[in-house]
Amino acid sequence: MSQNPETPPKFQPSPRFVGTVLARALILLAIFLALTLIFKPARALGPLSLYNYLFPGRERFPYGENPQKSNNMTINDLDTMLASHAASQPKGVDEFRVFIFGDSSVWGTLLANNQTLAGQLNKKGIRTCDGKPVVFYNMAYPTLSLQKDVLFMNRALKLEPDLIVWPMTLESFPGMNPATSPLLSYNRTEAESLFPGIQIPPQANQHLWDSIQAQRRGLADWVRYQLFGVMWAATGVDQDLSQSWKPAERDFEPDNTFNKREPFDLASSLDFNPIVAGLKLAGDTPIIFVNEPILISRGENSDIRYNFFYPRWAYDDYRQALQSKAVANGWNYLDLWDLVPESEFTNSAIHLTPAGEQLLAERIAREIEGRLGCE
Repeated sequence: MSQNPETPPKFQPSPRFVGTVLARALILLAIFLALTLIFKPARALGPLSLYNYLFPGRERFPYGENPQKSNNMTINDLDTMLASHAASQPKGVDEFRVFIFGDSSVWGTLLANNQTLAGQLNKKGIRTCDGKPVVFYNMAYPTLSLQKDVLFMNRALKLEPDLIVWPMTLESFPGMNPATSPLLSYNRTEAESLFPGIQIPPQANQHLWDSIQAQRRGLADWVRYQLFGVMWAATGVDQDLSQSWKPAERDFEPDNTFNKREPFDLASSLDFNPIVAGLKLAGDTPIIFVNEPILISRGENSDIRYNFFYPRWAYDDYRQALQSKAVANGWNYLDLWDLVPESEFTNSAIHLTPAGEQLLAERIAREIEGRLGCE
């Protein structure tokens, strides 16, 4: 009878072996983390997109607090946002492009895409004198910040707009709004190059591990955003319009402060550097500046405040200062602050109803048609 082979002895790693394996694992982990920090894979993927290829390009930049209902989400990578936008498609030889920058009122809070300023302008079928269709693109994003607008402009100008429309309001100027657009923090290097000396609140992710986590989150966000393209392509929905909302205030306390500040020399405090930076970036591309409509209340203490945002003294000083600056510098400027009646605002003193947007679109359309000079 053959004998069974002896059972091999059980492997018992020596302390030296364990130490070697752990050391190699730590080295590999360190290499992986270093590569993550150096090459920033989330940023590298930014210019790559399934939108405009597998899915239609989006009509506005991604922003959403309820992704499952809006087929959308808030992200902070400018390349990813721009690559998904319909404006990133090659410009047609017979296309006259108009980019509209701005805040949430232009982006279209509580509005479908065809109800936004860009959507309503596209319905008008404006053409140049040689028959080119004038195509309007919604390049706005929901935060009040001229500096944020310039961040988008810095990227979007490579897409060859023929004209820029830039609506703004007092709270968009640096220092007039205590809040800062998160995009400035997430794109700090670019913001600091555009605005030397800009004061940007520090990000939470200042430590090594936080930076790595931010890269992981960025990768996950990129993947999720691409997947939302399936429902965007199927429905054309990019905002939850079923959400309930509270109408903007019409009655106020007898409060004369602007962002908790007593009356001060507002005109001399206005920082026009973002506008100057935008003009410099635009070069030969003309810009139409628009002081966007605001809610003008007729309610309690409306003799003190126009709306929740603005006491009368602050807004009047702002209008006068902006008008003077525009005249002195030869800017193409429209002051449309009182164009829209009080009844055509929704949940904010700057958010318009579809009818309000139509009024604004009609006025801007007349300005553009006048610039085109066609008989």
